[in-house]
Amino acid sequence: MKQGDTIALVCCSNGQRRGYENRIQDLIKQFEDMGLSVLSSLYLYEDQRELTGNGEKRGKELMDFYANPKITDIFDVSGGDLANELLPYLDYDLIQQAPIIFWGYSDLTTLINAIYKRTGKPSVLYQVRNLLYHQQVEQTADFMEYMMLLEKKPNLIKQSGLFSIQTIFLQGKSMKGIVLGGNIRCLLKLAGTPYMPEFQNAILLLESYSGNVPQLITYFAQLKQMGVFNDISGIILGTFTELMQEESYELIYEVLKTFIPENLPVAYTPNIGHGTDAKAIWIGADMTLIG
Repeated sequence: MKQGDTIALVCCSNGQRRGYENRIQDLIKQFEDMGLSVLSSLYLYEDQRELTGNGEKRGKELMDFYANPKITDIFDVSGGDLANELLPYLDYDLIQQAPIIFWGYSDLTTLINAIYKRTGKPSVLYQVRNLLYHQQVEQTADFMEYMMLLEKKPNLIKQSGLFSIQTIFLQGKSMKGIVLGGNIRCLLKLAGTPYMPEFQNAILLLESYSGNVPQLITYFAQLKQMGVFNDISGIILGTFTELMQEESYELIYEVLKTFIPENLPVAYTPNIGHGTDAKAIWIGADMTLIG
């Protein structure tokens, strides 16, 4: 993705509210100011039932974007509940062959992990609407730096501020593996489906927007019962927005410890999650963390 390239904006999950049209136009203008051309989905905004098209229609349009040779990146600006509706309607061979990077967060955890399972391709867990919010200046600078490095110094992309996360080890001293996961609630929608990735020797990233301790317990219990905690090489805890308004990440770790092996490395990062200051992270790519 460099100046002169074309990108697409989509909503694979819940559509944006009609009152947010000006916000999306502001985002489009920001991209255009960066020298990018922008194509927009027909299904960006919700209807009176809080829906936007259906899974088949949104899936077909997403495939049309993947088939467009001009597009380098697809940015999903949504979140919510509906992204897994698309999964049966996607052409994973086309996704695998297209030189396109998919970006999204929250409910797009379902799509990002399904893409990795069916194609082996990494995607980026990141909400591009962060370019509009309280950390707009910092986020825009990081994004433009990423574009510059991608064009001129691709070997330094991992050093980009957009992907630079700080970690605190809570258990163990290092971990290495392919990063999988994202939003814990949305990841678990894939359980029992052909879209759930294999977790053997992977690093499991977990974060959440909503949820309290009982919900956290049920999510961790399900992951344990699925055998995930016995397969992975480590866990990265991102932010748990609602819970951490009153509690700290130490509480989340204390709950987690009752479900995981004693020798499983665990790290915490304040940089991945639903905060408007959140960084980006590759899902489906190798990562090494050393405390």
